[in-house]
Amino acid sequence: MSEAAKKNRPQFRNIHITQLPNYRLPLAGLVSILHRISGALMFLLLPFILYLLELSITSEISFNNMRNIVSHPFVKLIILALSWAYLHHFSAGIRHLFMDMHMALSKDGSRHSAASVLAISLFLTLLVALKLFGVF
Repeated sequence: MSEAAKKNRPQFRNIHITQLPNYRLPLAGLVSILHRISGALMFLLLPFILYLLELSITSEISFNNMRNIVSHPFVKLIILALSWAYLHHFSAGIRHLFMDMHMALSKDGSRHSAASVLAISLFLTLLVALKLFGVF
């Protein structure tokens, strides 16, 4: 076959880290990445959380010290981030269970389930934030 008769086929290559801002990730891919990030965040901070729990249940004085620490706004933001990680990871895990049952595997179904995971996790995180910062 001659060079003129060959079709120009698109070349698919791995994207480089500098190309990430230009790459449009599908919503399901974004939820998948956030699922991994939230799982890693919870896993890495679990020993620290258990240590703080142990300190808080040691005595009444240590519980009052922990309550004073938690009242700081920066610590509340950390608690809010951990709450988001748990809520998002839980919601995405439910989505994966439905996908294991062969539900919502089409392109539109995947997009809708990913959007619902983001909406549910952000709404529940908003409720936690309102409670955490004393709105209700």
